Amino acid sequence: MVSWCLTAAKECTEVDEIIISTDDEKIKELVSSLEIPNCSIHHRSEENAQDHSSTESVMLEYLESAALAQEDIFILMQATSPFTKARNLTEALSLFNESKADSLLSATRSKRFFWNDNGTALNYDFKARPRRQEYDGLLMENGAFYISRVGDIIQNSNRLSGKIALYEMPEYTSLELDEPHDWIIAEQLMKKYS
Repeated sequence: MVSWCLTAAKECTEVDEIIISTDDEKIKELVSSLEIPNCSIHHRSEENAQDHSSTESVMLEYLESAALAQEDIFILMQATSPFTKARNLTEALSLFNESKADSLLSATRSKRFFWNDNGTALNYDFKARPRRQEYDGLLMENGAFYISRVGDIIQNSNRLSGKIALYEMPEYTSLELDEPHDWIIAEQLMKKYS
């Protein structure tokens, strides 16, 4: 899973440095064996290597030890999103800079109709149900990556803050590898889109 993100990051000419945050020895060995010149490993503390550890706590732990300027751009990529390509990062960085946003997140468009637990429609009028082909839908975080400046992450203790831009990716990129059945779907999508 790590190699997909590594490939996208190393092929993106705008990325200066790649940091893999892990406590796993096998991942460390894999990353080291790839001999990527601008790639290094941040060893997570035991506290930030738990199932309940937040991504923000890992980011902040790294930023405390890194010699980065407040204005440096930080891209958080998640290994559970296997469909991110270098061109997505390039386009998103361009959008981030052009929009003068404080943060950016990747998203996909969902044309599904959602409901609340209490039986009320969340994002449409069921009495005037639109055709999905004519429905703009909603943008949903796909978890692939987030872009912010180092100073904003530290100040807000969050990957997102201020004015947030959205970088839209194709619908299939919303699949995240969190459950065993996700692998079956991902393998088929990779055959089609890779």
